[in-house]
Amino acid sequence: MIPLASVMKEKIAFYSLTLSDLESVLEGLGHKKFRARQLFQWVYLHKETNPENMLNLSKLFREEIPSLFHFELPEIILHKKSKDGTQKFLFRVGEKLSVETVLIPSGERNTLCVSSEVGCNMACNFCYTGTQKLKRRLTADEIVGQFLRVSHLLPENVKISNIVYMGMGEPLDNTDAVLKSIDILHAPLGINLSLKKITVSTSGIVSKIPLLTQSGVRLAVSLNASEDETRNKIMPINLKWNIKTLLEACRQHAIGTKDKVTLEYVLLKGINDSLEDARRVYEITKNVPSKINIIPFNEHPGAPYKKPLEKVVDAFQNELIYLGAQTLRRRTMGDDILAACGQLNSEATL
Repeated sequence: MIPLASVMKEKIAFYSLTLSDLESVLEGLGHKKFRARQLFQWVYLHKETNPENMLNLSKLFREEIPSLFHFELPEIILHKKSKDGTQKFLFRVGEKLSVETVLIPSGERNTLCVSSEVGCNMACNFCYTGTQKLKRRLTADEIVGQFLRVSHLLPENVKISNIVYMGMGEPLDNTDAVLKSIDILHAPLGINLSLKKITVSTSGIVSKIPLLTQSGVRLAVSLNASEDETRNKIMPINLKWNIKTLLEACRQHAIGTKDKVTLEYVLLKGINDSLEDARRVYEITKNVPSKINIIPFNEHPGAPYKKPLEKVVDAFQNELIYLGAQTLRRRTMGDDILAACGQLNSEATL
């Protein structure tokens, strides 16, 4: 519950509030709980932030709203469009701080890849974001704000259908804000995005995966190696939670949600792309309800790795399919504007 004192001192960022939070705030000020539901619907369902237009609210309450809440959204300071239709947005999230967000079209589906942190602490050495040290974790309203700002730019007949927490930062390094933003985006009286349309990707913070299991969203895990020696080198987090521990957490999540885990596997030329690697990947994942998402490495400035040849990518995927693994290849999109998987870096964009 948000303390009443904080309400009285300064305006609250409306987009930081779950419906439950909003009910607590308004009840603390002497309003009926249903007023929170009405206000929540006006803002999220009807996209209305001018209290004067919220005609089913009392005149006194409408006059009070501007002194209680602000409806500010992150500012877009750069907007790029790829030849394949992908769009990248650079958002200002504080003085000299920014994050990138990517909108990926695919037929009737439009997926928004949101960021959860300015920079990242995980130091995965194939990821461009990993070269940008963590500056700050985003607040829930800054995460929700990415969705709302992009939504407002789209034509009336175009909707964001899916959200993936796969942008800048490690979502499970910022669980409070990430889970609160999911609550807001999922709320039936508001945006009402299905939990099955929300995917959170992690580099492998095993201790926080049960929080995602409880939330009901989909889980994606950045695996990227078939054995610990290689994963230790490219993903330092493996030194804390090794592959066996990580995959057991994935198995438990799948059991708890009755939903397959997506295991993301970035193919790095000469590092983890051999047929032997493919066979090991099958062996270590065959008891985990999962699908393997193959991602040929997207090169970026200063990258220490190269993308494998197409025939190597095909052979790796075909070997997994032959062995019986559900395997998909992620289509590379937005790489001409550095918007593909592993290419986000707001400092470089600026």
